[in-house]
Amino acid sequence: MDASVASSDMAGLKPVAVAVTAGDGARSELAVVCPSAARVGVLFLPALGVTARKYDAWSAALAERGIASAVHEWRGAGSSSVRASRREDWGYRTLLEDDIAASLAAARETCPGLRWVIAGHSLGGQFACLYAAIHPGEVAAAAFVASGSPYWRTFPPRQRWLLRLVPLAVGLVTWLLGYYPGRRLGFAGDEARTLMREWARSSRGSYANYVEGADSEARLAAYEGPLFCTHLSEDRLCPTASLEWLLGKLRKARLTRVELTPADFDSGQANHFSWLREPGPVAQRMAEWIEHADSRHA
Repeated sequence: MDASVASSDMAGLKPVAVAVTAGDGARSELAVVCPSAARVGVLFLPALGVTARKYDAWSAALAERGIASAVHEWRGAGSSSVRASRREDWGYRTLLEDDIAASLAAARETCPGLRWVIAGHSLGGQFACLYAAIHPGEVAAAAFVASGSPYWRTFPPRQRWLLRLVPLAVGLVTWLLGYYPGRRLGFAGDEARTLMREWARSSRGSYANYVEGADSEARLAAYEGPLFCTHLSEDRLCPTASLEWLLGKLRKARLTRVELTPADFDSGQANHFSWLREPGPVAQRMAEWIEHADSRHA
């Protein structure tokens, strides 16, 4: 899509597909909604194994509140031109340095003149924090929904033993097959072996130095920008202790946090994925935070 598309063509609630090409030639589509009156945009990173189109209702909810959005497509999923295999591999560094940067550039070109927040869901929230911390001048703020650290000690006893086995299990499966067959195993999608090995390593409580010349833990600790987080009270994949462990790494951030319960949703559910079917309450809290931050910025 040409970046000169008139804003009136993008004023609806249906995302427009914008072509994105990473530095190594990998292609994907960025799902963009850009209301004509928007002053702020949210580059949104999906959960692991979830395609961008699963967030169409989320983008519409933000647009209804005057906020532009651009939903990133993970390498290997949905519209991505590559698929994980023994021959096709990538890890956190490729996603942080190549793919997310390319999506942010495409979002800026498509919706010029906006301030951009980087946000994400689950693993996407971890990546949003890492990207904002490693590249503090490139985004105005960071945010996440239903996210936390996969550190095994932050989970209830019944889940801890599974998480302690994760590095061994992921290492064995990816060694045998050359990639991670998430669709067959019932967790995530079909993912690259290095990506999953690095994710599994983070279950030990810390992040490796994924980008050359950048200490990930030190950058997270030094991040002083605005940070917004929404926790779902019934989220068993990112329990409160998991959230606290992640926030503990961002101790200098200017934090705003929201806790949503079943009473906040018509469905009576407030878990890791239920909010995607009813994104209004999350979008409203984020919009209020953006409006407050925007008024201070002005």
